[in-house]
Amino acid sequence: MFDRLFGKRAAGAARGGPLAGVTVPSSAGVLSCRVLDPVHEPVRQAEFVLTDAAGRKVLGGETDPYGTALATVPAGEYRLAVTAEGYTPHHGSAVVAEGHHTGLGDVLLQIAPQPQLPEPGDWEIDPTHSQIGFTARHIGLARIHGRFNDFAGAVRIGDRMEQSAMHVVIGAASIDTGVRMRDDHLRSGDFLDVGAYPTLEFFSERFTHKGGSRWAVTGALTLHGVSRTVTLDTQYLGLGSGLDGEPRCACRATTELHREDFTLTWQTLLARGIAAVGSSISIDLDMQIVPKASRG
Repeated sequence: MFDRLFGKRAAGAARGGPLAGVTVPSSAGVLSCRVLDPVHEPVRQAEFVLTDAAGRKVLGGETDPYGTALATVPAGEYRLAVTAEGYTPHHGSAVVAEGHHTGLGDVLLQIAPQPQLPEPGDWEIDPTHSQIGFTARHIGLARIHGRFNDFAGAVRIGDRMEQSAMHVVIGAASIDTGVRMRDDHLRSGDFLDVGAYPTLEFFSERFTHKGGSRWAVTGALTLHGVSRTVTLDTQYLGLGSGLDGEPRCACRATTELHREDFTLTWQTLLARGIAAVGSSISIDLDMQIVPKASRG
């Protein structure tokens, strides 16, 4: 495919081709490949990373809707890593020469084995090996990181994972950003108002498999007295054993909340109209669950 575009010439010299007018520096070349699944369909948004001979990252990106990865890079030797959700990673090497196109052809990804799911039954979150964190923008510049130190939760694993449910309760007063004055403000009526709303709660009965180790867990989040539907983009990390031999499984989940959706509307603008606190808050959860009453 790429040979028809480039022939024996550098990318910048392909007259009339799709890349006509694109200038390739004299010390560089063009590297390309096409990423396919086991039935030779293109894998879109597969991630590719190029590293040099010293292991330093040179370039990263995603394949286009046709599974194509195309990059202009300095001449040299490279390692290529290609990853996509649900597939086994691919690793290869390439040598890019000045003024030339190096086509790696088709990169065929294989389906990755599915991680073992937990057994049906009642499980609970192990708070000593779990964390609920968040990130918010401050004065349009720095990001403020925090967490909640007090939480508990139960997960009922169904006979089919899609039939599972979970309930998490978080102590609002346990918010912790490492700065006491800021935490006191966040607990006040301007934000969480922990006296009136002592807990945050999330309840879900909708587990949707998105492919590979990815799941969408959708439910109702109640915060500041308001309930909104929230979806956790969840990566299942697999099943293992704890120090006492007890079964454990882990997952990582993210979502984004908007303060205004939960009537957290306190706002102060700086001289240039920049908000002191951003409206969007990123939530990150790292969770381990164990069979109920077996935590150690």
